[in-house]
Amino acid sequence: MARNAIYMGPRLKRLRRDLALTQSNMAADLEISPSYVALMERNQRPITAELLLKLAKTYRIDIAALADDGGEELAGRLQAVLREPIFADIDLPALDVADIATSYPGFAEALLRLHTAYGEEQLALAQNRELTSGPGDAAAMSDPVAEARNFLAARRNCFPALDENAQAVAEEASGLDALAARLKEKHGLRVRFVDPEIMLGSLRWHDSHREQVFVSRLLDHAARKFQLALQLALLEARGVVDRQLAEGRFGSDNARRLTRRALLNYWAAALLMPYRPFAKAARQYRHDIESLSREFGASFEQVAHRLTTLQKPGEEGVPFFFLRIDRAGNVSKRLDGAGFPFARHGGACPLWNVHTACETPGRIVTQWLELPDGQRFFSVARTVSAGGGAYNAPVARRTVALACAAEHAPLLVYADGRQEDEPTPIGVACHLCHRPRCIARAAPPIGREMRPDDFRDTGLPFAFAGD
Repeated sequence: MARNAIYMGPRLKRLRRDLALTQSNMAADLEISPSYVALMERNQRPITAELLLKLAKTYRIDIAALADDGGEELAGRLQAVLREPIFADIDLPALDVADIATSYPGFAEALLRLHTAYGEEQLALAQNRELTSGPGDAAAMSDPVAEARNFLAARRNCFPALDENAQAVAEEASGLDALAARLKEKHGLRVRFVDPEIMLGSLRWHDSHREQVFVSRLLDHAARKFQLALQLALLEARGVVDRQLAEGRFGSDNARRLTRRALLNYWAAALLMPYRPFAKAARQYRHDIESLSREFGASFEQVAHRLTTLQKPGEEGVPFFFLRIDRAGNVSKRLDGAGFPFARHGGACPLWNVHTACETPGRIVTQWLELPDGQRFFSVARTVSAGGGAYNAPVARRTVALACAAEHAPLLVYADGRQEDEPTPIGVACHLCHRPRCIARAAPPIGREMRPDDFRDTGLPFAFAGD
C-alpha cells in the first residue's frame, strides 16, 4: 500500500532552526540519517505520515501547525502581485506560484516585501513630482492642500462629533426660512438676499456692525440654504470644530485654515442632511443622487459629497471616493472613503469617463473600472456648475464623480443592468501604470526600459524592452 507523503522542506528547516538543532541532532532524534534530513529540507525526499507523527511526538508540536503554515494565503498574495502588468510578459502559471509559496516561502515573502517597497517608492516619487513645480524646488516643501486632504482621509472624511452637533441644531431649524429665523432669534442677525455688487462680488457677507447677513440673490435655493448653514457653523460650531482640529498635526497655518474650512462645510452639510435620516434615505433610494437632492433640497454636488461621509462606526454606508475635476484636468476636491488610490495621486487617466462627462452636460455617465492590481470599482459621474444666476454671470463647469468598490455596486441604482459590462482598464497615473499597450499613455512608467523601435512602428506612444 502506498504511503501518504508530503513535501515541506522549508518548514522542516525552519522548525529545526527554531529548535536550535543541527541536521545531525534532528537525525538522531528521529532515528534517520543526517543526509536524509538534508534531502527532506531540499524537498528531494518527502516526509511520510509516520515521520510526521514522530516529529510531532518528539518535539511536542501540533501536526496541523507544522503541515499548514499559511501557504495558501501566501500564494494568494503572491498571485495578486504577479497579476500586475509589469509581470505580464512572464509566464507564471498559478500552480508554479503555489509551488513557490509552499516550497520556498522565504523567497516568496522576500519578493512581496520588495514589491511593497517598490510600490512605496513609486508613490513617493509621484508625490515628489506633484510637489515640485520647477527645477531646484524642494520636493518636500509644505503642501497645505495635501495636508488637509490627509487629515480628512485619515478619518475617512467622517466626523461623528460634528454630525451629532449639527443634528441637534437640525431638529430645531431646517429649511431656508427656519435657518434665517434662527439667525435672527438666536444671534440677532437679519438675513437679506441682495445683488452681489453690494457685497463686492461675495456670495455671503456677515456685516457685524449692522447685524445683518447678506447673501447673493443669484444663488439658487440649495446654495442659499448652504450659505446660511455655513453662517450658523461659524457662529455655533467653533468649539466642536476646534476640538477636531486639535487632533491634527499641521505643518503650516494655511493647512490648518483649509482643514478648518472643510470641517465647517462638513457641519453645514450635516445640518442640511442629518446623518441618520440621510443614511436611511440613501439606502431607500439606492443612492439615487437626484432623488436625494429633491428629498433634502440640496444640490447634486452637495449630496454626492455627503455620501462620502457615511462611515460612522456601527452605522456605515457605502464607502465612496469623490472627485471634482475641471475640463483642464485640475482636481479641486478629492475625498476618499473607498480605498481608491486616486485619493493621493492621479485622477488624470484619460480612459476614465470623468474626463469626457463634460461632452454630455447634466447627464449621468457610469463606468466599470479596473486598476492595474485587478481591483474593480464602479463610477458615477455628472457635470455640475457654479456661478451663473443672471445673464452674462460667470459660470464654472466641472465634473463630479463618485466611485465605490465593485462589491458595493449592487447597492446603487446606477449599476442595474450594468453587471455584464466589461471594465475599462485605467491607471492612477501614467508614470505609475505598467500597462505597456495603452494607446492613451502620455508618459512612460517608472522603472521600464524603453526600446528604440528603429525597424517597426507599433502605433503605441511608447515601446518597452521585453514586450
